[in-house]
Amino acid sequence: MAGPAVFTIPPHRGFADALAAGLIARTAAEPLGLARAIVILPSNRAALTVSEAFVRLAGDGLLLPRLVPIGGIEGEEGVAAAFDPADADPVPPAIDPLHRRMILARLICEGRAQAGDPVETGEALRLAADLARVIDQLAAEDVAPARLAEAVPAELSRHWERSLAVLRLILDRWPQELVAAGRLDPAERRNRLLRRTARAWRRVPPPGLVVAAGITATSPAIAELMGVIARLERGLVVLPGLDRAMREPEWAALGPDEAGRGIETHPQYALKLLIDRMSVARGEVRPWRHGGGGRAPAARSRAIGNALAPAAFTARWQVLKPADRRLTGVRAADFATPADEAQAIAIHLREAIEAPGRTAALVTPDRGLAARVSAHLRRWGIVADDTAGRPLAATPPGTLLLSLAEAAAEGFAPVATVALLKHPLVRAGAGRLDWLDGVRRLDRALRGPRPAPGLAGIAAHLDGGDEREAIVRRRAKPLWEEAAALLLPLETAFAGPEAPLPALLAAIREGAEALAGDAAWAAPAGRAAADLLAALEAAAPLGPGTIRIAAFPAILRQWLDEVAVRPPQGGHPRVAIRGLIEARLAQADVTVIGGLNEGVWPTAAAPDPWLAPALRSALGLPGMERRIGVQAHDLAGALGGGQVLVTRSRRDARAPTVASRFWLRMEAMTGGLTRAPRLARLAQAIDAPARFRPADRPAPRPPVEDRPDRIAVTRLDRLKADPFAFYASQMLRLSRWDAIDADPSAAWRGSAIHAVFEAWMREDDCRPDALAPRAEAMLAEAARHPVLRALWTPRLMEAIAWAGETVAAMRAEGRTPLVAEIDGATDIFGITLEGKVDRIDRLANGGLAIVDYKTGQPPAARAVAAGYAMQLGLLGLIAERGGFQGAEGTPERFEYWSLASAPRGGGLGHVSTPVGPRRGGEEIDPADFTTRAARILEAAVLDYLKGDKPFEAKLHPEHAPYDDYDQLMRLDEWYGRGAP
Repeated sequence: MAGPAVFTIPPHRGFADALAAGLIARTAAEPLGLARAIVILPSNRAALTVSEAFVRLAGDGLLLPRLVPIGGIEGEEGVAAAFDPADADPVPPAIDPLHRRMILARLICEGRAQAGDPVETGEALRLAADLARVIDQLAAEDVAPARLAEAVPAELSRHWERSLAVLRLILDRWPQELVAAGRLDPAERRNRLLRRTARAWRRVPPPGLVVAAGITATSPAIAELMGVIARLERGLVVLPGLDRAMREPEWAALGPDEAGRGIETHPQYALKLLIDRMSVARGEVRPWRHGGGGRAPAARSRAIGNALAPAAFTARWQVLKPADRRLTGVRAADFATPADEAQAIAIHLREAIEAPGRTAALVTPDRGLAARVSAHLRRWGIVADDTAGRPLAATPPGTLLLSLAEAAAEGFAPVATVALLKHPLVRAGAGRLDWLDGVRRLDRALRGPRPAPGLAGIAAHLDGGDEREAIVRRRAKPLWEEAAALLLPLETAFAGPEAPLPALLAAIREGAEALAGDAAWAAPAGRAAADLLAALEAAAPLGPGTIRIAAFPAILRQWLDEVAVRPPQGGHPRVAIRGLIEARLAQADVTVIGGLNEGVWPTAAAPDPWLAPALRSALGLPGMERRIGVQAHDLAGALGGGQVLVTRSRRDARAPTVASRFWLRMEAMTGGLTRAPRLARLAQAIDAPARFRPADRPAPRPPVEDRPDRIAVTRLDRLKADPFAFYASQMLRLSRWDAIDADPSAAWRGSAIHAVFEAWMREDDCRPDALAPRAEAMLAEAARHPVLRALWTPRLMEAIAWAGETVAAMRAEGRTPLVAEIDGATDIFGITLEGKVDRIDRLANGGLAIVDYKTGQPPAARAVAAGYAMQLGLLGLIAERGGFQGAEGTPERFEYWSLASAPRGGGLGHVSTPVGPRRGGEEIDPADFTTRAARILEAAVLDYLKGDKPFEAKLHPEHAPYDDYDQLMRLDEWYGRGAP
């Protein structure tokens, strides 16, 4: 065969199937010809894809060739072990990736400190991952680190100059670290192995067939080996999707030019650079003649090439023949949300496999979309084979490790602690139900503001509380005592602001063992977690000395995210979810290309914190936009499937989205892709009921004899404005729980202030100098809440000072506080009216003043005039009837003491009254206030407590601001929809 043996398989033919069929045909005359063949592929996942293609074509069976992933050379695996090397000089092993990152992180800390710009350990560990990629890119492109001093552009900014200075310090020391370890960088080792293989094969070619297939990497070492293979007597190079039909001006415009620049975003750029480095002209690349015509017509490949043409040549779309710009067999569907998109894709895949033997695949870089589609498919019992696997951080063992780290780093804050103790792997087995019962009791006991930090803080919280809370907390103590004993070593390791990384990793491992036992390390995900922790513990001593505790969970999540967990066997044999590498190699009868939004496909560029774009260009490294061209090439391969559906969502969880540049190109060239509206209708219909029957406004009517015969003064407003809420709270005995680790609510703040004023009156006889210390003691207990510390404390202390001064001034005028925070009751209208008064004062004339404390603004006068906010009047009614012991007399004044700012300016704290003269509106006579309150109470009692009037929901919503029972009454189903 004259010339290099370089072939290409166009997108409309399945690469893996065509390659396997061709190799079987080429070796058919030799019984063991295929078994002796070596097939070099880009990655392990590509090797698996090609292996499956051979299995599909095996018929009665065959011996597979040796499949060698070029990107995974470690130890004696990979290309180096594919032949008996002629030279026996051993190549040192590659440094372990985690060891390298730890050493680099240490060097970064030292280099930044030397440059006068210290960096935290957590940030250094993140920067080390980027630096490792830079080192590999320099090695892959044969760029010596010394060139960093020669290729610095004159216009480099000061920020990049500082970064480059640190980089030089690190790279000067890095070779010494490698020599001391007796290791090589992975990319450097691969270069040596590939070049040694190329030299050996030039001298003594392998006896069997040698094929390099599906490789698009452009590094000089790879290109050199592929050039050698292409010129072997029994060598073949098979490229994926090289566009032989592209016009020569377009091909030449791709570059690279003399300055090394080219159109890196074009899908053919990497292939052009690769064959240039192989010293192969495009005209020497021949079509692969084996494996059939593929699932799509040949015109599809031409249309794909036209759609992805360089921007300067897109004007040619106007003169293309219809067949050359028509994407026959490709349809499009856009959806309102990612949820709708995933639902529609799942339906489409399900429909596709209804036909016997038909295959279907989703191709997307969006892991969130892939997870949603996979979940939807499970509703029909279809487990899709996801070739990308799941990040270890998303598996139960990974979330357990993260929960341990987060709980310890947050000082065992309630949310993180309860989430850890509820984890599905914790106490998995026979005792799981009893353990969960205890955790639920702990969950209940930790509702409300956060306790003091640490295990001791939760223990102290469980020992406190008022009489009712103490019962709840006491029930949670047995579980907490058991859990705290298990968590104590973890707390010890995470004490202080910083700790050694090995100690933290060991504590996480031991904590997982203590809480979950063998379940933490079982199954593929558990084994992956165990392997990762073992590797991290081995590597950690090489890294920086200590790490900030607060940064540790984020670093651990990064490590966990980098590990993919794949099930030991595939799922449904005819449904697959593929990443972009598989997209260019394997095809299905029905292909869905999902997530075609900008920032998803192509993905957003990750910035390089070490090398400025101009410096990367000067060094000859791939630009940050090279990935766009690679992903465009992946898209071209996926578009070559039989029936193709491209999808996108018009918005994501945060904002409207922008269609991918690839989507817009296809739309522009074709004049509009054929739409698939039926899928959107199906996605909406699958979960829609046949008939909508929204709930009616609830209005329960319990028997009169079952209705309450007691009512609190604070409940009358609720009974009048939202009778259903009264029914739910007083008859069903339902109350809303606080959230765990809740910010101090208005009710909580009010209770705290009431307790301060009560103790001040009962124990200090309202001495002005004693009030502030009591408030400060309360705030010291609550100072761990940043909202209180930053906002409420200064405001409260000013208002407290006002209250002390005001009481002192009133005493000077003859007004004396009598009682505070006492319960009272009276029988009236056949029921018991009860309430707690904040304070009652004796006026100079012998009358009573009823005082109600408010941390916020008091009720509006118009609400009182409308018959609501009658709490003061009802308390006065109880006092008038002798219901408060030690406070007999006639109420004459009714006051709100508000700690908020006065309505017309001034400082914090003011007294207001709902009775007396008013500017506009109804005036309420103080002497008639209790009588007015009694009339309003009587009407409500006769209607609801002694009568059979239904407890209708949201009767007067303008006076029912609380939403405690909105979900119970299914408010959203009927409110505002003409409900009766």
